[in-house]
Amino acid sequence: MATFAELGLSPQLVSSLSALGFEEPTPIQEAAIPAILKGSDVLGQAATGTGKTAAFALPLIERWALGHEPGEPVILVLTPTRELCLQVSESFHSYGRDAGIVVTPIYGGQEYGRQIRALKRGTHVVVATPGRALDHINRGTLHLESIQAIVLDEADEMLDLGFADELDAIFEALPGHVQTALFSATLPPRIAKIADEHLENPERISIAREETPEGEAPRVPQIAYVVPRNYRTAALGRILDLEDPELAIIFARTRNEVDELTEALRVRGYSVEALHGGLDQPTRDRVMRRARAGQLDAIVATDVAARGIDLENLTHVINFGIPASFETYVHRIGRTGRAGRTGTAITIIEPREHRQLRALERFTRSKIEIRTVPSATDVQAKRLEVTRGAIEELLTEGNLDRYRVIVESLCEEHDPMDVAAAAVRYAFENEGAAEDEMEIPAFAARERREPRDEGDRR
Repeated sequence: MATFAELGLSPQLVSSLSALGFEEPTPIQEAAIPAILKGSDVLGQAATGTGKTAAFALPLIERWALGHEPGEPVILVLTPTRELCLQVSESFHSYGRDAGIVVTPIYGGQEYGRQIRALKRGTHVVVATPGRALDHINRGTLHLESIQAIVLDEADEMLDLGFADELDAIFEALPGHVQTALFSATLPPRIAKIADEHLENPERISIAREETPEGEAPRVPQIAYVVPRNYRTAALGRILDLEDPELAIIFARTRNEVDELTEALRVRGYSVEALHGGLDQPTRDRVMRRARAGQLDAIVATDVAARGIDLENLTHVINFGIPASFETYVHRIGRTGRAGRTGTAITIIEPREHRQLRALERFTRSKIEIRTVPSATDVQAKRLEVTRGAIEELLTEGNLDRYRVIVESLCEEHDPMDVAAAAVRYAFENEGAAEDEMEIPAFAARERREPRDEGDRR
């Protein structure tokens, strides 16, 4: 595998990458960086989490921005959502910080005045959502005369969100053809149409999902629980109790389902926020800030509302039912276990969805382990384990002198073991978790049918 320097990046950028902990290029970076550096248009098929942002950001900075003072933007990157806009902006900034590269994010939900002032101060790169970019173009506050390159990131999602007309209008406003890179997780006919219209002799790059070698555990373990419909919410609570995620995204099908699950998990003692289309931008911003700050146990979301979200501390993806399409399932579980981090994908299904689960295994070419829903006894044992861990931390930390007086007084009147047990019980019963004695029917995994030999037929 080539190094970043061997791909053609300058020592200044390579030094920045080393400081950020980048050791060697990913496959998409190894393919795209040389192509963009030599000025080619690029049509790339790669999922989120493959390193595609660096694959276009690094060579575009190298080719068009290094050594130039900020002024009218020379690079325009379009993203489907505000969250992805900010993430891509942060990436450009971190790669080009030492070189003085100025990056300006433009998105809906933020006041125009602030964005206009940033554009007037001068920039190298504008990262924008299509609607807000077109607004600024029409107002005359975003000038495209100096644009040398344009990137469509997550192009399929931009079309899913209805930005086709805005994309056409933005291309119409460009000063003739500029270097163009289009990246998409999928390449349906409508993406091919955009590529035919706006890319000239593009280099095509396709990075497939990594196969799991036979006999090796998958990078993201996939687990399913079979639960009758009326018990699914209770089962979800117990699964969270046992998994104890750092942060989970729970995908639900409808806005009402999101709200119901959010409330049920809050009652159970979890710090949970909802994300769906009915929320305004300030509320979404608050949810994301809390998630990144480690203040949430879980986010309950619809697929549309969760688009473009990338959370480094995400450890679990939970599907509250099998998604409408298997591609959606793949996109969902790909959010965790990135860049060498561990992750877990869990799906809660109804008994009637067994057949779909098997079809999903064939589609993903991976094994989905079916487990039994944790019992109330399992949950209590887990909670006791957590309580024990918390007590051990306090013992290691020390600083217990102020409490010894109480313990010594109690031990004069009671057996020391009883005193300690009472303290553990008090901590256990006051940790805020809801009591859960519900009996959830257990469904065993169905045996896979082996194909019969011709001689077995009667």
